[in-house]
Amino acid sequence: MKMIDDLNLPETYLYMEDHTWAKRYGERVKIGISDYAQDQLGEIIYVELPQIGEFFEKNSVFGTVESVKATSELYMPVGGEVVEINTFLKGSPNLVNKSPYDKGWMIDIKPHDLKELDTLLTKEAYIEILKKED
Repeated sequence: MKMIDDLNLPETYLYMEDHTWAKRYGERVKIGISDYAQDQLGEIIYVELPQIGEFFEKNSVFGTVESVKATSELYMPVGGEVVEINTFLKGSPNLVNKSPYDKGWMIDIKPHDLKELDTLLTKEAYIEILKKED
């Protein structure tokens, strides 16, 4: 397990206490799990993602990730419509371990309300949450 100081937590991403991240670009938002989450889960062996066109509300479950240790639900940091899924995860779920922000992203959505991003945690606030869990 990584120490908190060793985690890759990009400044430009926003985080949930449930360890998903959101990255806005234009009118869309990419979503995945944090480096902390993948580190805690261990080797990821399966990722279940929704279908394109599905709608989800903020905080609802949009999929699951299964590792050699456990199965965990994935929570929406913002509500919206799924417009793209990372199809590479079907054949290579360990991309989430290797590259949780770049190659291991999970879904791309068109959010209902971009203001929901304002409720998410900055890197610094997320680190404070992780310190309490440690």
